[in-house]
Amino acid sequence: MQKIWARTALTAEGWQNDVVVEVSADGRIHSVTQGQPAEGYRVDCLLPAPVNCHSHAFQRAMAGLTERRGPDPRDSFWTWRRLMYRFLDKLDPDQVEAIAAFVQLEMLEAGYATNVEFHYLHHRPDGTPYDSLAEMAERIVAAAGTTGIGLTLLPVHYEFGGCDRRQLAPGQVRFGNSADRFARLVDESGRALSHLPPDSRLGVAPHSLRAVAPEALGEAAAMVPDGPIHMHLAEQPGEVEEIVAAYGKRPVEYVLDSGLPDARWCMIHSTQMTPEETEGLAASGATVGLCPITESSLGDGIFDGVRYLQNGGKIAVGSDSNIRISLVEELRTLEYSQRLRDGSRAALATPDRSTGRTLFDAVCAGGAASAGRATGQIASGTWADLLALDLAAPDLEGLSGDTLLDSFIFAGGQDAVADVWAAGRHVVRGGRHIDRDAIVARYRTAVRGLRQDL
Repeated sequence: MQKIWARTALTAEGWQNDVVVEVSADGRIHSVTQGQPAEGYRVDCLLPAPVNCHSHAFQRAMAGLTERRGPDPRDSFWTWRRLMYRFLDKLDPDQVEAIAAFVQLEMLEAGYATNVEFHYLHHRPDGTPYDSLAEMAERIVAAAGTTGIGLTLLPVHYEFGGCDRRQLAPGQVRFGNSADRFARLVDESGRALSHLPPDSRLGVAPHSLRAVAPEALGEAAAMVPDGPIHMHLAEQPGEVEEIVAAYGKRPVEYVLDSGLPDARWCMIHSTQMTPEETEGLAASGATVGLCPITESSLGDGIFDGVRYLQNGGKIAVGSDSNIRISLVEELRTLEYSQRLRDGSRAALATPDRSTGRTLFDAVCAGGAASAGRATGQIASGTWADLLALDLAAPDLEGLSGDTLLDSFIFAGGQDAVADVWAAGRHVVRGGRHIDRDAIVARYRTAVRGLRQDL
């Protein structure tokens, strides 16, 4: 039994002092007891470690390389995507594994305990499958074995180049599968996950209404009856226009009318919604997976977080393109986007919860739903996904309770992250991943030569 003692901890019962968390050998929390003398591993402040709900790991290697204007005088998401496709032509499985491990390391050091990988890079550059259909999924799994992060793997179904069911373009062929081949890919990805500890999960991800036939949504959901289902939804105006032209409805309207969304579903981005769609999606029980740094980078628009949360909606946060992996900056950017749009302050706070506490509670609960993982709180029976803060950090000096969280998110940064456990695996100590040097060295080797030709 592993014991962690915290001077203060945000437990399922609220803030408590002198807390001992006992972690069983299987990685689950056995007990949480306040008012205890110091024993075991000692930390200043213990929080539940949130889930990173949306990642395309390979894109980390092109972070910062797309900040020049393209040939279109009005550069956009679509010109960025063309650059991304060029980058894809160069990646091999060894590079993908090394990049994924580095991404997971950065997630852990930022305070996340779980990586939900929206995995759509499946095949060789010409679209030919590898000898093992799940070769690339196996590399994501291998990276998680190296880093110790909790992994929810979402094989992505991507079949068409648009709503008209046109063939995939050259830059997209690495993603593509027929319905039958995708079903085999899901099965093989599940077998790959069996090599990880039991906290790993398998889900599925029909990429978007542009990339799969509408009937594929229900078919994909049936492949993993107890797993999470993710899809990109209503990210860009161009996407909305194409779906309206093809199906006579806006994307969120179409999905809601299908009756599919429930607590298993996580809709990624959803930055292009009407007020009625926002309220309807909140009522469906689905989680919205927000990636505020990437959404800012790509000019996606501003999610209506105020309306969504006021209507009982669930949210999670992810790092998507991995241009910057920072839990606190995702939360900060989400809140500040609401303030800029509305000319307000403390936009997402409630009468009894500060902004930071509201955000943190929301993404812990929503992240657990998005990952299909028993996590998000410090309570008996949940996975021991834990984040310890160093209260000697200057911005946290002398603070406690919700004000401590507010300062961590809005004034401080991840330099205050001292320790992280993922299902009881103590993988970050003193702010550094325990295998940082080797993982970084492999990443450097992997990206050497990749970037010059972008």
